[in-house]
Amino acid sequence: MMKEPIFDVAHLAHIEIYSPKVEESVWFFKEILGMEESHRQGDSVYMRAYEDFYHHTLIITQNEEAGLGHVAWRATSPQALERRVLEIEATGYGTGWIEGDVGHGPAYQFTTPDGHKMEILWEVEYFKPNEEQATPLLNRPQKRPRRGVPVRRLDHVNVLAKETNKNVEFLENALGFKVRERILNDDNTDVAAWLSSNSLVHEVAIMGDALAEKGRLHHICYWYGYPQHLMDVSELLVEHGYKIEAGPGKHGVSQAYFLYVIEPGGNRVELFGDTGYQVFDPDWKTVEWKGKDLEHAIIWYGSNLPQEFFEYGTPVRKKAAAPIK
Repeated sequence: MMKEPIFDVAHLAHIEIYSPKVEESVWFFKEILGMEESHRQGDSVYMRAYEDFYHHTLIITQNEEAGLGHVAWRATSPQALERRVLEIEATGYGTGWIEGDVGHGPAYQFTTPDGHKMEILWEVEYFKPNEEQATPLLNRPQKRPRRGVPVRRLDHVNVLAKETNKNVEFLENALGFKVRERILNDDNTDVAAWLSSNSLVHEVAIMGDALAEKGRLHHICYWYGYPQHLMDVSELLVEHGYKIEAGPGKHGVSQAYFLYVIEPGGNRVELFGDTGYQVFDPDWKTVEWKGKDLEHAIIWYGSNLPQEFFEYGTPVRKKAAAPIK
């Protein structure tokens, strides 16, 4: 019998990254990717893309090392939040409630088995445009910015894990995520898995850490919508001295157009040029890539990914940092 699906997590709400070069990181996201600065408090800068409806979707916080601060998920209702908290507490990975933070109300914090910090919340503050930002397009939060090549919205986060399967199972059982695609070893354990709580092909990916470290970040991703914008932003990146790690190209997994770049603080950023596909089938069978099919899984077309793509994550461990501006 099919397991009853869980629809208690609505979507990815925001991500916090650490940067040892906060102002340079903010300049990158603002002037190259066209994002807006919403607020500053303490060591943190809060930012959003022009089609993000919430107060912020990105927090950049000063830290000695680059890496992941936390990932926040929004529940589908206050009742859904309470249900997920009970399930998380039962796993032993819960760390407790906070009263709230900039842009949102009470949140329950927890970690993945690998140690990635996360939280789940319901109450959010919505972005309110000023007179200059307001647009007559009533279903868009603000005007399209005139800076850089503006990304449209937050898309997903990809984290590295020492024990891939254990983390995938935690997201499935405690939060109700569905595995949309996976790459398998010969023994059918996960090399990587792509999961979502809604119709997106993925909002979170779990990849095995090639350095056998725990709790590292592989990349965050913002969405453009039009693949042409990956070409446009490539011009800006090259002219301003940023190293494009890979792309533009197209993934087999998710069918999305991609570009990878290292932002000034050291974190990898992916830029999506398409949504790939969406999943509406309630009886979706996980796509499994293995053996001869792997040739097209990571790269459908475009240049092969460099070896550093599979080893570099933040915080940086063992291997030298990837070249950045």
